[in-house]
Amino acid sequence: MLEIISRGETYGYEIAKKLHAMGFEGLAEQTVYALLLRLERNRLVHITKKPSEIGPPRKFYRLNERGVEELAAFWTRWDYLSRCIQQLRNGGRDDHDLQSRDQG
Repeated sequence: MLEIISRGETYGYEIAKKLHAMGFEGLAEQTVYALLLRLERNRLVHITKKPSEIGPPRKFYRLNERGVEELAAFWTRWDYLSRCIQQLRNGGRDDHDLQSRDQG
């Protein structure tokens, strides 16, 4: 969700629609709102309330500096995990070892 929010100011229902379009059809909208609440409590987002044409004002979210830092840390952890999993799939050899073997 941090990645989606990092791409521009957005609101909960719009985030849910984007996640569903990306293949997360089973993700309940309530889960999205619970995660947004957690981001708010952890002070990772800046919130602006804007009037809605249907119902109460909407909360629009954008990452603050702390949110940007958390997103960068997430991708660092993700890259590390991805490399470890790939190495496991390669029988303990990293991609560099496999490329050297293929070229030799």
